[in-house]
Amino acid sequence: MKVLIAFFGILSLGLAAPAEKPHAPRAAASTVTIASPQATIVGAPGNVESFLGVPFAKPPVESLRLRPPQALTEPLGTVRATAHSKACPQFVFSTKLNDAIPTSAIGLLLNTPLFQTILNAGEDCLYLNVYRPSGTTASSKLPVLFWIFGGGFEIGWNGMYDGTGWVSASVARGQPMIMVTVSYRVGGFGFLPGAEVLADGSANLGLLDQRLGLQWVADNIAAFGGDPSKVTIWGESAGAISVFDQMALYDGDHTYKGKPLFRGAIMNSGSVIPADPVDCPKGQKVYDTVVQAAGCSSASDTLACLRTAPYTKLLNAMNSVPGILSYSSVALSYLPRPDGVVLTQSPDNLAAAGKFAQVPFIIGDQEDEGTIFALFQSTISTIPQIVDYLQTYFFHNATTSQMQALLATYPDIITDGSPFRTLGLNNWYLQYMRLAAILGDLTFTLTRRVFLEISDSVHPTVPSWSYLSSYDYGTPIIGTFHGSDLLQVFFGVLPNYASKTFQSYYLNFVSNLDPNKGTSVVSWPRWSTSKKLLNMFPLYSTNLKDDFRSDTFNWIKENIGILRI
Repeated sequence: MKVLIAFFGILSLGLAAPAEKPHAPRAAASTVTIASPQATIVGAPGNVESFLGVPFAKPPVESLRLRPPQALTEPLGTVRATAHSKACPQFVFSTKLNDAIPTSAIGLLLNTPLFQTILNAGEDCLYLNVYRPSGTTASSKLPVLFWIFGGGFEIGWNGMYDGTGWVSASVARGQPMIMVTVSYRVGGFGFLPGAEVLADGSANLGLLDQRLGLQWVADNIAAFGGDPSKVTIWGESAGAISVFDQMALYDGDHTYKGKPLFRGAIMNSGSVIPADPVDCPKGQKVYDTVVQAAGCSSASDTLACLRTAPYTKLLNAMNSVPGILSYSSVALSYLPRPDGVVLTQSPDNLAAAGKFAQVPFIIGDQEDEGTIFALFQSTISTIPQIVDYLQTYFFHNATTSQMQALLATYPDIITDGSPFRTLGLNNWYLQYMRLAAILGDLTFTLTRRVFLEISDSVHPTVPSWSYLSSYDYGTPIIGTFHGSDLLQVFFGVLPNYASKTFQSYYLNFVSNLDPNKGTSVVSWPRWSTSKKLLNMFPLYSTNLKDDFRSDTFNWIKENIGILRI
């Protein structure tokens, strides 16, 4: 399937290392001394100096397994930061028969120690990478771009994303910057729900990992030549959702030692995801399933039992629930959920109350966000089956009549089906294009507009810009699919107008908090003043009024309280 091909293709990009030229003279190593914790970091030289696998937390193993990350306090001595660290344990496929999709055999294979080793995965995984222009010194005070990877809160790691290209581009444009990519725990290791987890104060560990990475940047990036007061956070998919969550953690308090951790935000395909609490019935079912699979059901303290389980047994248990590449799709088993302390309420409530950081932001989507998430439900052939599917897997508090009202806003796949603007020619199964449109709008495209409207209402002075990417229009079945911006924007695999222009906008924003200020680009109107999107195509861009599918948008606004997963 194309989504798997794309995933493993990006995986290979992240793991591939440039071949060393034979007999090439070695340049002097790049060395930085930091104070918190005390360490001498030795990186790799080049036009872009890289410091790979820099620890920012104590290893979350043994007594620290399934607990909030702990800052490093003891001196580290010399750290040779020339190779990527391990990824956190990955959840590619479920180890059980996952709904209607027989992926359990694949899941068991991918969760073996051998394959996880090939992926370079393990529990000791809290490291970050720093990329900076050659010649940068502690007095350079360069702006910093902090990348949070995506992957449905189940897969991914920072080693997949080489920041060299972005730093090189920043130098070429006269806007030099430093880039940091952070790892965080995913799947059950980072987002295990359940009442036991809530009572232990160990929810949303992945978000806390990200926050500790930001605090490490605040403490240490100046030694690398960065300006800790000029940090922009950027993420895609689950990374973009994480960006909003970082804006909303602790009711919007994004300060550390009295200073903001970041001053701007970029969200590619993700923002506000309404969610039920950590101890909600669905979350508890996930926890109980993991406990049973780990053989901990009879333990007097089931969470303590999980913490002492053998790694492989725990990994398979964590991955025994439905995954994103399955029939249940984006009705995720693992995701950020309100815990009353870190994420105090459902993100939609926090947004509506204005409890998120007041920083300029960019947010946007791919035109066909839902297509790859509707590939697994080919048994759905009628509208009533879609209604039942949404109630069963997604919105347990929604009534049948409410779901029917939502479906009524998608009456015709010719005009309302995704891939959009293809006249129903990509309807892989009877309800594919309708379900793809619904999943894309509810999870990404129209919830984006809801957040923009809320932000404009509660923080009217905060500037925002939004976009819709259509550069893969015409791709059979999946169109401009979710994640296509990784190849087009992050990696720049296609060096066309879209790739170059997005790079210019983002570098302008990192430098000046305005995508239009800096290198020359076509003017991108502020959403808050124009209600228009930048609509990006391969060879040109235009402005698009952000009012499409208004009937669905209005339904979402009026019913967002029942859209918690």
